[in-house]
This record gives sequence, structure tokens and C-alpha cells, in this order.
Amino acid sequence: MSKKRKRKNLLAGLGFILPFFILYTVFTIWPVIQGVYVSLHKWSLMGKVKFVGLDNYIKFLGDKKFLDALWHTTYFVLITTPLLVIMALILALFANRPNKLKKGLRICYYLPSVLSVSVAAFIAKYMFTPYRGFINGFLHFIKVLPPDRELQWLNESGLAWSAITAMTIWWTVGFSMLLYLSALQDISPQIYEAASIDGATKRQQLFSIVLPLLKPTTYLVVLLQVIACFKVFGQIYMITVGGPAGSTRPLIQYVYETAFKKNNMGYAAAMSYVLFLILVVLTIVQKTIERKGAEADEF
Repeated sequence: MSKKRKRKNLLAGLGFILPFFILYTVFTIWPVIQGVYVSLHKWSLMGKVKFVGLDNYIKFLGDKKFLDALWHTTYFVLITTPLLVIMALILALFANRPNKLKKGLRICYYLPSVLSVSVAAFIAKYMFTPYRGFINGFLHFIKVLPPDRELQWLNESGLAWSAITAMTIWWTVGFSMLLYLSALQDISPQIYEAASIDGATKRQQLFSIVLPLLKPTTYLVVLLQVIACFKVFGQIYMITVGGPAGSTRPLIQYVYETAFKKNNMGYAAAMSYVLFLILVVLTIVQKTIERKGAEADEF
């Protein structure tokens, strides 16, 4: 291929990617750079802007509300991610079974994922409402809850976390289920046939064949869920508004309140970049574990 032809192809390729690159720079790269700039200043929506250097980053080390919000977010990640991954795998195994209901099961499992966070949160809030909510009514029906008692799901810290976790898993498990289902369908039927001929039971096939082959998908699902759970805000804000007494307030809600209710944009920007660094570190750690696991499997 001549140099002239190569140059022409290069210019054509640049012409195709240039519109995307411009939009990506304006709406993604520039806001990130601007956010770093804001985090280094005492910045409010009104009044003078004052450069404070790293003071905003030092400030949150002694901010109890920040540390509490960070712990609430971490706690949500620790309780939600394992349950969601396990549930997604179980649902995918059911949806992959050769029966007439598999298409219906796939639709039912994935359907909640198409709901917006506001709709999903409204449904969950209604379900867990005392006296007229479905959950308490069902517990009364099966005689687990006495007739004269109502669980205050959204007014007690432990119960509130249970309600938020259940709602999040119900709402988001469908996407992870599809990832597992896709990976299951990529496993050759011949592998199962060979294992059956060798006398392997279904349980042995699951633990010796299926789960090892699903390792890459599991790493991906865990990574996506950890990132998503660390960014939790919408459902908690709409269900409990961070209550009771701030016991379910996540970090992003505290960032939002600091920025738009306390009018402290610089401090809020600094906290958001701390969350960003946490996600970067977790991603690097997980990718390192994944790479080492892949190298171990090769040997």
C-alpha cells in the first residue's frame, strides 16, 4: 500500500473518530479536569473563589460524617455484592436448563432491570411499608409475625439495610444473570457429555467444570457490582433519604448534600475524587488477582 493511500486511510479514520473525540473531551475529560481544579479551591455557587490547595483533601480525615458515609457505602458493598453474584449465578443456572419455561424465566429475571431507579424504589418502599405493605402482610399470613406487631423496615437501621439490599438485588440481578447465562451457553455440550461418560454427577460437573469455566465471568460480574455498589445513591435516597438518623447515608449522598445543600463545591469535589481513587485501587487489585488466577490455571 502506498504512502498516499495510507495517509488517506488515516485521515478518513480520524474523520470518523473526531466527532466522538470532541464530544468525549467536552463532556467527560474536561469535567474531570475542571473537577480537580474545583477540589483545590474553596468554591461556592456564590461568592469569591479561594485557592486552598490540599486543604479539602485533608479536611475529610477528621470529618466524622464523611467517615460514617464511607463506612455505610463499604458496608453496602460487602453485604450486597456477594449476595448479588451468587443469586445471579443461581438464576442463570435455572434459566439455562433445557425446558419449556426457560424463555419465560429469562424474561422474568431480567424484567426488573429495565425499571428506572425511581420506579424500583417506589415499589420497594410500598412493599416494606408497615400496616399496608406486602412484606409485613405476607409475614402475618404465614404466622411468622404476630398480628399485633409491625416491622418498621424503614425506621430501624438493620431492617432498613435489609430492605435496601433486597431491593437492589431484585432490581439489578438481571444484568449479571445475563452475563452468566451467556457464559454458560458458550460451554460446549461435548464437555458435559464427556463428563457424563466418565461417570461425573451433575454436582461434580457444576463444581469441577462449570464454576472453573465461569471464573472470567465471575471476575467481571464482581468488578461491575463493586463499582456499581460504591456509587449507590438513588435507591437509598428515595427509600430512606439516608435515615434513620443518617445510618444508611452513602458517600455520594453526603457529597450531594455538601455540594448543593451546604454550598461547598470544593469539598464535595475532593470527596468525589477520593471515591474515584478507591474505585481505581479496587479495580487494579481485582485485575491483579484475576491475572494471577489465570496464570495459575495455565500451570
